[in-house]
Amino acid sequence: MGFEIKLVDLACERDERVLFRGLNGSLESGSVVQIEGPNGSGKTTLLRVLTTLSPDYTGEILWQNQSVSRCRYEFLSQLLYLGHLPGVKKSLTPTENLLWYARITGNASKESVVAALEAVGLLAFDDIPCFQLSAGQQRRVALARLYLADPPPVWVLDEPFTAIDKKGVTQLENTLSRHAEQGGLVVLTTHQDINTPVLHKINLLDYPPGDNP
Repeated sequence: MGFEIKLVDLACERDERVLFRGLNGSLESGSVVQIEGPNGSGKTTLLRVLTTLSPDYTGEILWQNQSVSRCRYEFLSQLLYLGHLPGVKKSLTPTENLLWYARITGNASKESVVAALEAVGLLAFDDIPCFQLSAGQQRRVALARLYLADPPPVWVLDEPFTAIDKKGVTQLENTLSRHAEQGGLVVLTTHQDINTPVLHKINLLDYPPGDNP
């Protein structure tokens, strides 16, 4: 079953500076949507708005034609967000981090966690505290959430290719494409040129703020 997120006349202000305004569009299942724009244009802010982490906007966001303010729990239960930081507890091992996350989402299968760690090349580090891992390895612990069984259909990813090697970039590109082809939605920011047949782009420079105060 398809789904969509509608953006209706979205505008955002941060630190008394308008970042963008008049943003309208539809983010639909079966696609990868890249948010583009120079540094400071509001890419990360837009992702935080989409995930309801930031209330600093005007306009409306609709999930299945219903305002997310009225169905926030339902909307967030369908969403996986990875921000700039890896979002892992460094005193826990990769396995413990993923099991904690899996229990929150209702899928605490140890087999699924093992498969996810194997997918990101961390099975040999499964019992090592994350503070002993490199930045790239910690990033892969976070990305392993994408490989758990029955992931949420909506992925919102802020610079997901940061700190991973060329092989990891290719693998992640394939994962994003496969998720979209299976009916999911990926919304991401990245400075990486990505190659996927289902890619759409939203450039924030197309929604200029006009004269800022």
